[in-house]
Amino acid sequence: MKDILTKSALELADLLAAGTITSVELTQACLDRIEALNPKINAFLHVDREGALATAADVDARRAAGEKLHRLAGVPIALKDNMVVRGMPTTCASKILQGWLPPYDATITVKIRQAGLPIVGKTNMDEFAMGSSTEHSAFGPTLNPWDTARIPGGSGGGSAAAVAAFMVPLALGSDTGGSIRQPGSVTGTVGAKPTYGAVSRYGLVAMASSLDQIGPVTRTVADAAALTELIGGHDPADSTSLNEPVPPLVEAARAVAEKGAIEGLRVGVVKELSGEGYAPDVLAAFNETVEKLRDAGADIVEVSCPSFDYALAAYYLIMPAEVSSNLARFDGIRYGIRVEPTQGPVTAQRVMAATREAGFGDEVKRRIILGTHVLSAGFFDAYYGSAQKVRTLIQRDFARVFEDVDVLVSPTAPTTAFKFGDKIDDPMAMYLNDIATIPANLAGVPAMSVPNAVSDEGLPVGFQIIAPAHGDQRMYEVAQLVETLSDDVVSQCPAAQWDEKSAQAGEVQEEK
Repeated sequence: MKDILTKSALELADLLAAGTITSVELTQACLDRIEALNPKINAFLHVDREGALATAADVDARRAAGEKLHRLAGVPIALKDNMVVRGMPTTCASKILQGWLPPYDATITVKIRQAGLPIVGKTNMDEFAMGSSTEHSAFGPTLNPWDTARIPGGSGGGSAAAVAAFMVPLALGSDTGGSIRQPGSVTGTVGAKPTYGAVSRYGLVAMASSLDQIGPVTRTVADAAALTELIGGHDPADSTSLNEPVPPLVEAARAVAEKGAIEGLRVGVVKELSGEGYAPDVLAAFNETVEKLRDAGADIVEVSCPSFDYALAAYYLIMPAEVSSNLARFDGIRYGIRVEPTQGPVTAQRVMAATREAGFGDEVKRRIILGTHVLSAGFFDAYYGSAQKVRTLIQRDFARVFEDVDVLVSPTAPTTAFKFGDKIDDPMAMYLNDIATIPANLAGVPAMSVPNAVSDEGLPVGFQIIAPAHGDQRMYEVAQLVETLSDDVVSQCPAAQWDEKSAQAGEVQEEK
């Protein structure tokens, strides 16, 4: 079944519909590969073998009975471990939630269940989605299938690694400042952040509520489009949910793939998101793809968004402030672990302090402290208020340039995957990995990363497309064009050559 697992989700859906394979066979193949590779990669924190196979068997029975099913019915999927699934452990990769079983399903979980996709498990992440390398997980880092000595990005490194290593064809991540797109860039996967509010956040454990957005992690643009169509749409349970229909993303992507061009396409190259600080191989791959778009008939213009220079600073004031507020609920009283002080009286305040000290990791504590500081009475206007003003300027810059261009493009990340430990002790160096992805979150506009090249070191490079708010369809069209014009990056991942027997025998070695 190894060759089956390298196929796209839509190809697998066609095989299932034709009766060439069954969902039980496909799900079992995914589970076998997870069992073989996960001890090495650590992409999954929890695997639900029984539940996934039960869903698969149900889909097979319904299909055999002639029932009309969702196109993706029977295709396995993994969820980032900050999305709740009733009765399945949800930890956010934090000790403070270790063993917690949610009593309800997230809206995206409900939609996935109704469509008949077997949920094989929950993927690893930086604790509470705080990080760019998945080194901040309380349960150990996830390794990059391209080079297991390197990071898979973050915070959603588990979902990206699971898809890149052909453990599952589909996964979901959450993107607060690039946590879908940056892992996509360094693992050679497709990662998309929809327009803010296009996918319900109900049941997503909040990090920064005004920035968080759930999106797809796949190996092709068409698969990402299909998954977004499934999970998107209005949700009354989410007060920020957009009340508008989901655009025909798969159909739009297919039309571009067949034609190989987009008439009248205007592409803006963001001056502030390239140049100094970006690795030469990343810039070379980006410029080559831009020229391919030009050759395909696109009108390429350089645009300037001056406020983007302040986006990183604004983000790391707004985000920690919201983190401080959202994580106040983890107090050792209502749910999660409870740690009581070893000496002195057992008061609610002292239980809370002991629980948070033991349950939260260093990066989470760092952001809570920073957020509490910027929200304090003496500093609110100087820091948080000023950051919100910068956010408005960024939104205005986007609105201005989108009057002249259809999409903006940039490298997704300034470098390819770096080695474990290189930046773990330097928070500022780690934060700079999100420099190109953050502006889209601050403005709430859609953005996605598409693999467009492999560097001289044999590492994938990502190309970012940003569209106006509600312009997800145009974003997918351009992403499909980039994928069509680029070399096949996915098949070059070393994990494509790994098999279960060699993994179980310990022959999957770290790349040097």
